[in-house]
Amino acid sequence: MKYKQLTLKERYHISTLLKRGWKQKEIAQSIGVHPSTICREIRRNRDEISQEYSYDFAHSTSKHRQQCKVKYTVITSKVKTYIKSKLKEDWSPEQIAGRMKKDKGFTVSHETIYRYIYYNKSRGGRLYKYLRHKNKKYHNRSNSYQRRGIIIDRVSIDKRPKIVEKKKRIGDFEIDTVIGRHHIGALVTVVDRKSKYAIIKNVPSKKAEEVTKALIEMLYPLRKVTETITSDNGKEFAYHKQVSETLDTSFYFAHPYSSWERGLNEHTNGLIRQYLPKKTDFTQISKEEITTIQDKLNHRPRKILNYRTPYEVFFTEVAKKLVA
Repeated sequence: MKYKQLTLKERYHISTLLKRGWKQKEIAQSIGVHPSTICREIRRNRDEISQEYSYDFAHSTSKHRQQCKVKYTVITSKVKTYIKSKLKEDWSPEQIAGRMKKDKGFTVSHETIYRYIYYNKSRGGRLYKYLRHKNKKYHNRSNSYQRRGIIIDRVSIDKRPKIVEKKKRIGDFEIDTVIGRHHIGALVTVVDRKSKYAIIKNVPSKKAEEVTKALIEMLYPLRKVTETITSDNGKEFAYHKQVSETLDTSFYFAHPYSSWERGLNEHTNGLIRQYLPKKTDFTQISKEEITTIQDKLNHRPRKILNYRTPYEVFFTEVAKKLVA
């Protein structure tokens, strides 16, 4: 794997995971680069005084180093209008840049869009409010695993077919839960590894009975294309055998403290938090609101899908699979 220049988004990812206590090798796996890239990035771009790594300081330091090579793109009024309209639809700068070329026949880089957003912020603008993380920090959740107990007859991810890692077929799902305010109410989230297509359902509690019922309801219509399910070690998945038998599929559990093994699902939950931040009372969220969020995620173009939408990719593949 060759060294590549890191983006502002990747540097933000590195910064937050370092604060959570992740090792450099784990961070490299999470964002898809060689460990030496992370090591070099931290060594070259950390604050020499505090010796801490900060994504904004690192990015400005790196850009200053390359200043003689960088060409700053002038954003026209037409481009500004397009950027603003898509930010308001909750698209990321990468999604905007990628889809702009398809929609308009011209584009600017996502880095140029980030610079425009931060310039707008420096002038009192609020475009940065549409960025997903809004500079919020992550919290270390590793201690929560210590209180989760043991799940009977769990099958390790080590026994999962190797084809799942390649993300070449639909029907390999990652699942998780998102918890509401005061641990009352929860969302069950299901994401297809290849297409990134997400299904979300609101449940009254995180109890295994509720989560099991929700999972079966969510995936039963897709049982003919469901290949595998992968979850973390939460006790809400204690009835995994019931899910496997009803859907006629295989259920696997990731290793403890290894959220990168379900990185897509973790990322999707982060996108959901853009709409339902922590301390949201899930008992006040309607089914229609959940459907709206699900539709927003599934109809957004994704860089990894060549700026097609998860909806387009998933149901195209479903049709092919059912015909075959």
